[in-house]
Amino acid sequence: MQLNDLDFAEDLALLSQSQQQMQEKTTSVAAASKAVGLNIHKGKSKILRYNTICSNRITIDGEDLEDVKSFTYLGSIIDEYGGSDADVKERIGKSRAAYLQLKNIWISKQLSTNIKGGNLENYEGHRPENTGVY
Repeated sequence: MQLNDLDFAEDLALLSQSQQQMQEKTTSVAAASKAVGLNIHKGKSKILRYNTICSNRITIDGEDLEDVKSFTYLGSIIDEYGGSDADVKERIGKSRAAYLQLKNIWISKQLSTNIKGGNLENYEGHRPENTGVY
């Protein structure tokens, strides 16, 4: 089974095996969008190349789209290396920051350890339903 694109609301990620295929898909989506009165924001449209030496530009209506090394799609970082390292590091950093914001609660003598432990247990038990696509 081959995955051709990822769609979520107005966010679209096209996947292809070649530069030519990507240009064809991009042109097709732009034409279909224009036919129903929608415009693609070229400044927000990005190209991420993975495992390729081809550097030919992808265009919409003659305008080059920006090549990037990584981008965030539905809250997950996708990078040119195809792994999850950048995403995991980002999530750990956000978790650490949230935990440290509660530092005064953890060291407080006014709250019992039962309350603190229950909050920590709830925090650790949270699992996001969608961790991303790689």
